[in-house]
Amino acid sequence: MESSWTQRQNKEFEKALAKYDIETPDRWQNIANEVGKSVEEVKRQFEILKEDVRRIERGQVPFPYRTNNSNTN
Repeated sequence: MESSWTQRQNKEFEKALAKYDIETPDRWQNIANEVGKSVEEVKRQFEILKEDVRRIERGQVPFPYRTNNSNTN
């Protein structure tokens, strides 16, 4: 069963990845606790994130088009 992730959970996930690096004991459990997901869900989200990064690095994801009129000087 696949669960959905809110923008807030994704942001918390990214912060938790930075907080609990690869050397942290029980890294995945700590991250799961931070975002309110299971260890399995967190590991799956990490795999999705890694694939997204690979696609970006290969140029397979277009630069986001902005539709607002923000000043970008």
